[in-house]
Amino acid sequence: MKITVIGSGSTYTPELINGFLARTAQLPVKELWLMDVDPQRLHIVGGFAQRMVAAHGAPFKVVLTANQREAVRDASYVCTQLRVGMMEARRNDEYLGLRHGLIGQETTGVGGMAKALRTIPVLLSIAQDMREVARPGALLVNFTNPSGLVTEALFRYAPEVPAVGVCNAPFNMKMTTLQRLEKMTGQSIDPARVELNTLGLNHLTWHRGFTLDGEDVWPRVLEDYLNELRAAAEPEYDPRLIESLRAIPNYYLEYFYTPDRKLAEQKKWPPSRAEQVLEIEESLLRQYAEPDRTEPPTDLLKRGGAYYSTVATQLLNAHYNDLGETHVANVRHNGAVPGWPIEWVLELPCKVDRAGVQPLPTEPLPPVSFGLLAQIKMYELLTVEAAVHGDRNAAYQALLAHPLGPQGDQVQTVLEDLLQTNRVYLPQFFK
Repeated sequence: MKITVIGSGSTYTPELINGFLARTAQLPVKELWLMDVDPQRLHIVGGFAQRMVAAHGAPFKVVLTANQREAVRDASYVCTQLRVGMMEARRNDEYLGLRHGLIGQETTGVGGMAKALRTIPVLLSIAQDMREVARPGALLVNFTNPSGLVTEALFRYAPEVPAVGVCNAPFNMKMTTLQRLEKMTGQSIDPARVELNTLGLNHLTWHRGFTLDGEDVWPRVLEDYLNELRAAAEPEYDPRLIESLRAIPNYYLEYFYTPDRKLAEQKKWPPSRAEQVLEIEESLLRQYAEPDRTEPPTDLLKRGGAYYSTVATQLLNAHYNDLGETHVANVRHNGAVPGWPIEWVLELPCKVDRAGVQPLPTEPLPPVSFGLLAQIKMYELLTVEAAVHGDRNAAYQALLAHPLGPQGDQVQTVLEDLLQTNRVYLPQFFK
């Protein structure tokens, strides 16, 4: 079996390699193709990956390439973790928002929109190559942010290619909640015994249930979380908000529920998060280049992305081995949520087996959450149209629709800044 990773110059790649090495008995990888457009990073990260695999007895072959089509050819799985424009583009996204008094972030607000406009055409080109030269039924597993929005584009403009959007945030919440429950009970609990009930869009979800061996323990978990908020000097959320929702919002919802605080934090830059990551990556790449190194350095933890390799390889393993496991993923819900448009891509629990990634029936969110979700979904749909067609009016309306976007008389100014800042990556807007 051939698995391809596009964007393999990422400093996350060694963690992913460890995930495949840990599952060689279940996931019979014969060739792992690592593709990247940056030859220097591919050489450093890919070379380190090859040494890692060799140190474990070379259970599979690691092939490095800059050719996307050859990377995809005959692949059974294609994992995308790319960043168009690399970290400098992320830095530009952050400061694009800040100079207009808006949230600047790689997945949320104007920064997230800029990233989506750069990224969607590239993902669609990968899907086209998969349609033409990958193995029939090959699964595209997208980790590239903004994951839900990019996956929405794939379902709308590359429907022939099976695709799923994944993110480590839901699994991270599952493990955080499990640790909370273990602390409350004084017992060690196998993660396979618990399930997280969550629903929304990627980076816009509400966690609203948690079961242990099928038993609902959410009231206990929620009360413990509320006690933590009440005791905190600066809680992430107002306890009254949590009491009202009876749910724990994904941490990205802080940008919507406490925007003034988040914007005040950004006004203290530099360093922005991209600038911090640039420094971390410089150190990581130096360590990856050490000729005797065969294990990831501890500094990788500073990069973030906890449980990334677990999420990635567990999903592939469940699909390949027909396990029928429940994973939180981004797919078109197809009526799993009653009353919502069936073509929307949502982040929700799904059954993963050889047949694919199938959304599980779930109760809709209450109106207070759905209202925000629907507004962001309209922004997503407009952004997809703008990215695919180079449609400036759709891009204008996407900014206008976003609750964290500019005021009406500033939309055109922000849009022109966004397009000019990213002009080299947005040829569809400059025909």
